[in-house]
This record gives sequence, structure tokens and C-alpha cells, in this order.
Amino acid sequence: MRKFRTLDHLEEDYFRKHPREVDSYLTEIFDEYARDGDSAALLASLRVIAKVKGISALAEETGMTRQGLQKALSSNGNPRLDNINSIMHALGYRLMPKKLPSLFTNH
Repeated sequence: MRKFRTLDHLEEDYFRKHPREVDSYLTEIFDEYARDGDSAALLASLRVIAKVKGISALAEETGMTRQGLQKALSSNGNPRLDNINSIMHALGYRLMPKKLPSLFTNH
């Protein structure tokens, strides 16, 4: 029987081989989330990056349990903002506001 790899596995492999691409990927997934509010997609993408870093190592750095981290990043997860902040910090990033383009120009 032939085994098929999931998209998550392909993405994990890609980011292991191309770690410099993580920066632009994170920017893109947060931009998409800002546009569509799809938290399940954001969490799934963060889960891919968490797996690349290592769930156990990330859990230790965030002070969360491995199971708690996996639950927070699950498609049904609804993590608290402080959990997302801790996860991003452990990945080497921080959450920062980004000004939206103004709908009105000053004349």
C-alpha cells in the first residue's frame, strides 16, 4: 500500500530545509488572518512551525505542557493571547501592531 504525505508534512520538511523562509511565512499567515479572521488556518500554520522547532522544546520554552501546546495549536484550539505571545516569543518573534493603510488621505 502506498503511503501519502500530508501537506503539513511537506511544509515541515520545506521549512526544515529552508529556515530563512519562516520569517516571510509568519508575516504572510498573520496578514491572511488579519484579512479573513480564520483562526483555524492561523493555528494550523503555527503548528507546522512549532513542529519544525520541536513541540517538546517549544513547550518547555513557553512553560506549557506538550499536550497544552498541541491543544492550543489544534484546529479546535482557542488559545489565550498570552499563550500565542509565549509561543511566538519561543519561536523568536513578538506580536506587534501594524498600522493599516488609511482609507482617507490627508490633503
